[in-house]
Amino acid sequence: MQDSSLQDAVVAVTGAGQGIGRAIATAFARQGARLVVSDINGEAAQATADALRELGVQAEALRVDVRSPDDNAAQVARAAAKFGRLDVMVCNAGIVQVKHFMDLVPADWDTMMGVNVTGVFLSMQAAARQMLGQAPRVAGAPQGKIINLASIAGRMGAGPIAALMAPYRASKAAVISLTQSAAITFAPKVTVNAICPGIVDTAMWAKIDRDMAEQTGAALGQSWQQRIAAIPMGRPQEAQDVAGVAVFLGSSAADYMTGQSINVEGGLVMS
Repeated sequence: MQDSSLQDAVVAVTGAGQGIGRAIATAFARQGARLVVSDINGEAAQATADALRELGVQAEALRVDVRSPDDNAAQVARAAAKFGRLDVMVCNAGIVQVKHFMDLVPADWDTMMGVNVTGVFLSMQAAARQMLGQAPRVAGAPQGKIINLASIAGRMGAGPIAALMAPYRASKAAVISLTQSAAITFAPKVTVNAICPGIVDTAMWAKIDRDMAEQTGAALGQSWQQRIAAIPMGRPQEAQDVAGVAVFLGSSAADYMTGQSINVEGGLVMS
């Protein structure tokens, strides 16, 4: 269903070269938004932009390493230069690692926090600088919206998998906390919310399954099957399940929501 509040809105998405990021960019494009998509793989970002243009919308692509303040500023500057503003920033870029707690080295921790936490922080900061200085598209509405991708891994629990994904889980808990801090900082001009996906059928989870097999000796695919067997909705999550919630948060329907981290995981975590 088309949401008129997103027609011609300007949306930037990091990590848009594949998976959830590409699905989110596509979902916004189908609402008539104009996109600036980025990825550390510049060719993948360009492929996403090309696909978006085939949907009949304007789309720009660039290579962005979210750990770089200059790269984050460049994405926002591209949106402002091309379209005059930035309405929605989706901080999606992220990485994952499966490695036992006691085998981790400082470089593992630094890399994970650099992309998943510092990257989100810098993307939010760059977007807020633009949004706080622009007028709202509609009188009385927020001047901009920021949507962060966290994870149910940042919540309590996780069972045995926690021993193998400590830095990742810590990074996503930090994203939830950053979301709350930014929501308070930027209210009422800019809303800031997060999405916490679960077991999503993407290349990232395929990597997790391979790494889990190497770490535990389980058969390839066993970890994936065990995780999806516990999902009350009875199927693995698709990237489109996440994208739909992102579109909602970017629309006028969510104008009064800020500081929330929404679980979208088929019932694995109920709160």
